[in-house]
Amino acid sequence: MSAAWCWWLPALLWGVAGGYVVLSSVSWPLPEAGGAADELHSSSTEEALPGLLEEAGGLWKQSFPASAYREDAALGPGAAARRSEQGAAPSRMFSYRRQPAAPPGRAATARRLARHGAWGFVASRAAHGKIQGMPYGNLLPISDGPVNNSTGIPFFYVTLKDNAVADLLKDPVASLTLPESDGNFCRKNVVDPEDPRCARLTLTGQMVTVPPEETEFAKQAMFSRHPVIRKWPRSYEWFFMKMNIEHVWLQSWYGGVSTIAVEEYLKAVPSKA
Repeated sequence: MSAAWCWWLPALLWGVAGGYVVLSSVSWPLPEAGGAADELHSSSTEEALPGLLEEAGGLWKQSFPASAYREDAALGPGAAARRSEQGAAPSRMFSYRRQPAAPPGRAATARRLARHGAWGFVASRAAHGKIQGMPYGNLLPISDGPVNNSTGIPFFYVTLKDNAVADLLKDPVASLTLPESDGNFCRKNVVDPEDPRCARLTLTGQMVTVPPEETEFAKQAMFSRHPVIRKWPRSYEWFFMKMNIEHVWLQSWYGGVSTIAVEEYLKAVPSKA
């Protein structure tokens, strides 16, 4: 029985392949049992893991016996060209993706977070009461422009009844942190929003009241992204603020943050979510 398999199996494989040979292949190391295996998680996006299956006609190429190539040489270059055309037809084989898409630049990623962020944490120094001089902050809705006009500059709709805003008018130095949990990356890749691979953007600078000539733009920016704020009680005397950015910090992986020049950040085009 085993002898029959020795003859039958190679013939079967050759018949199925139909005269095709492998030009290239992909392999990857598997961790041994223990701590290393724990790092191989199904939600990981490490490049060491195989990519999604995709059709790739270039993995297999039709082959011919040596006599066919000798015949081509005798008949001239026309026969060889016809032979190449026959072998160029795409196969129905599948392979692992070997070239992952290039990640977006840091500035484009930062602009994406500013574009799609609906809220952020504004931190400053308290300028009132028993906590004067201590860190203090609040979550605020933000917008970097109307839907089709992203600027990268965060605008705010605030009231002096908010202690954090009252502090900012006395000491305008502040930081704004925007998480990627508002975008699609974490959801698409099934990554917890607190995971370091879910990027977070921190802008630092001076918080200032929006001048009259920019008030209409600020209104369009905030009301287009947060329509509900139109109905907030007028008795709170709402007004617009924005941040004059001085530093840009991006964390998108384990460990420390990357600094981005403000000019580079403002000129960048937001990457797709």
